[in-house]
Amino acid sequence: MTYQLDPAERRSRPLTAPSRRPFASPHFGTLPLGDPTGGADGIRWREQVDGKQLYPRVVVDRDVSIRMSDGVILKATVVRPANRFGQTVLTPYPAIININPYNRAAIDFIDQALHAPVLGKALHTASRSVDASGTALEGLTNLTKTLSGGVFDVFGINRNLVRSGYVQVVVDVRGTGSSHGRWEILGLREQQDSVEIIDWVSEQEWCDGTVGLAGWSYSAINSLQAADKRPPQLKAVFAVEGCDDIVRDIYITGGMPSAFIPVWLSAVNALKWVPNPSHVLRDILRGDALRWAIDRIKSPATEIPSLLWGFLTARDPRIFDDPYFDVRDPVVSRIEAPTFTVGAWHDLFGRSATGVYERLQMEPGRKQMIVGDGYHLDVGSGFGGPAAPPRLDVLERAWFDRWLKGHRNGIEYYGPVTMLQQGGVWTSGQSFPRPGVEPTRLYLSPESSSTADHAVHDGSLGPRPAREVSSLHIRPDGRGLRSRDMTQVTAGATMVLGPDWFRDARFQERGGLSFTTPPVTAATPISGAMNLRLNVATTAHEAIWAVTVNDVAPDGTSTVLTNGALSASNRALDRSKSVYASDGSLLSAHHYLSRKRKLPVPADEPIRIDVDLVPTDAVLQPGHRLRVDIYAASTPRYLTVVPDLIKARGRHQRLVLDPEHPSYLTLLAGDGLSFALEQVGV
Repeated sequence: MTYQLDPAERRSRPLTAPSRRPFASPHFGTLPLGDPTGGADGIRWREQVDGKQLYPRVVVDRDVSIRMSDGVILKATVVRPANRFGQTVLTPYPAIININPYNRAAIDFIDQALHAPVLGKALHTASRSVDASGTALEGLTNLTKTLSGGVFDVFGINRNLVRSGYVQVVVDVRGTGSSHGRWEILGLREQQDSVEIIDWVSEQEWCDGTVGLAGWSYSAINSLQAADKRPPQLKAVFAVEGCDDIVRDIYITGGMPSAFIPVWLSAVNALKWVPNPSHVLRDILRGDALRWAIDRIKSPATEIPSLLWGFLTARDPRIFDDPYFDVRDPVVSRIEAPTFTVGAWHDLFGRSATGVYERLQMEPGRKQMIVGDGYHLDVGSGFGGPAAPPRLDVLERAWFDRWLKGHRNGIEYYGPVTMLQQGGVWTSGQSFPRPGVEPTRLYLSPESSSTADHAVHDGSLGPRPAREVSSLHIRPDGRGLRSRDMTQVTAGATMVLGPDWFRDARFQERGGLSFTTPPVTAATPISGAMNLRLNVATTAHEAIWAVTVNDVAPDGTSTVLTNGALSASNRALDRSKSVYASDGSLLSAHHYLSRKRKLPVPADEPIRIDVDLVPTDAVLQPGHRLRVDIYAASTPRYLTVVPDLIKARGRHQRLVLDPEHPSYLTLLAGDGLSFALEQVGV
C-alpha cells in the first residue's frame, strides 16, 4: 500500500501491507494473474451454474417463524432442494442466509417473475441481448443488464444455488416485512438477531452446521456486522455494495445530509406496512397479525420524525457523527471468515468499495474485491461479458463452494483486486492502489486552459501555484439536478434520462470553476484516494463546497471520476484518522463532523479546507486531460440543514488563489501526468 496513517497514529494502528499472491503453489487451468474473467476456472464456474444441477427442483416454505431471545418473532423463507417429484431432500446442506428489510413479499414477487415459464425466460433473454450503448437509451440498458449480471440471485432467492446442494434462508429484519418488533436500522439488537439467526439455522436438521452470509446493500452491511461477531458456524461472506462508514459514505457526507436517506427511509417504512400475502390468513388465525399491527403502530415511521427534526433544528445527534452511527458500522478488521466484496466507483457507498477490502485483516485470496464503474442499482451490469468478471451468481456459487464445501475450484486465485479502470478496461491485480502510481501535486491557477469557456471560470491545473493573488467568485445554482451527483444520490435511477446525468458534466460545469491540465501524451493511471486543499472565503458564516475530478476527452466531454464535498464549519481535521502518502502528503482527510468540533466561519476571511474525494481508479488516455470542478453547492446530493442554511443565506463564495496559501490537488498518478506538464512548460 502507498497509504500511511498520520505519524502520531502509526504505533496504535497497523498499516495494511501490500497485497500479495496468496498461494505459491500453481493451480491447474488458471490463466496468469491479471485475467479479470477468471480464465479457465471462470468458464468452469459458469458451466457449473448454467449446467445440470444436483437436484431438479426446490421447495419453498414462505411461512417460517424464528423466535429471538427477547421473544420477538422474525419471519423467514426457507428454500430447500427437492427431487423431480417435488419431495424435499432430507440430506443436510450448508445454509446461505440473507437478512434484509425490503419485505419478503417483494422478494417473492421478483422470484416468481424471474422463474415464470415464459416471462422469466423473456426477461433474461432481453437483459442479455439488448444493448443500447452509444444511444440515448444507454442508461436504461445499463440498468436492465443488471438482471443478466446475477445480482438478483444474490439479493433474493437463488434457486440454482439451492438445487446445487444448499439451503437458503431469507429473513425479514426485525420491524420490517412480516417480522415483529421495532425496526432499529442496523442497531445492536438487530445485530444480535443476526447472530441468533445463524445459531438457529445451524441447529436445524436440514443444515449441516455451516453457514454463509450473502446480500446486496443493506443485507451486505448486516452480513459484515454479523461477521465481525465471529460466530463459529459462519464460514464465508459474499457482500455486494456494503458499507463500513455510513456517516461519510451517505448519511452526512462532508457534514451535509443526503437526499437519498429520507427517500430510502420512506420506502422501507412504507414496505413494512405491507403484509405478506403468502401467509397473511394464517397470521390472522394465529394472532400474529395483531402483534405485527401493534408493533407497526408503535413505530409507524421509524426515524423519519427525528430526521426531520434534525434537519430543521440541527439538534438531533443523528445530523452529526455520533455514537448512534459508531455501533452501526461493521468492525471489518475483526472479520475472520473469507469475504468477497463487490462495489462501484459511483455507488452510494463509494468510499467503502475499496475501504472494506483494505480493512479486512486476512491474506488476499481469502478476501476478494471487485469494483465496477457504475452506481448502486446497476451493480453487475455487463458482468459475464467478454473481458469482464463472471456473473455475480457465478462468483457467489464458486465462493461458497470453496469455503463451505471445500471444493478446490480456484476461486482463491481469482483477483484478488479486480477493477474496471475508468477510461480503460477491466483489470485484475494484486493491490489497490495499483502499482506504478506516486504522490503528485497539481496546483490551481487562474490562467486559462482554453478548454472550459462554458464554465464560470476556466483555469489551469499544473505543477506551480498561482503567481499572484486573485479571487474567483461563485454562487450556488440548481445544475446539480442534472449531473452525475444526481445519479449517484438516486442510486443510478436518473441515468435513464441521458448522458448529462451519468457521463458528460459540461452542463453542470456552467455553474462551476474549472481547472484543467494540458493533455497527457501517454496512458496515465490514477489510483487511490485524493485530497483537494482549497483557500476559500464567503460573505456569510457558512459555505458549501462540492468538488469533482474529471477526465476530459479531446472532444470536450468531461466525465466525473470522483467527487467530494465539505461544509466550511466542518473543516476540523482528525489527523490520527487521516491518510497520508509515503512522502507525507495528505491523501484522505478525515473530518470530525461532530457538533462540538464545528468551527466558526468568519465572513470575508480566507480559510483553508481539505475536501476528501472518494478513492478511485482510472486511466487518462493520450490526448485526455484531468480537470477539477468546484461548485458552491450540488443539490440534492448534498443538502444543508436549516440552521446552516440560515447562516449561509445570500452568500457569495470565492476561491482565493494565493501563492502564499496555494490551493492544490494531491493524488496518486503515473509519471505521464508530470511529463505532460513539463513538456508544455506549465
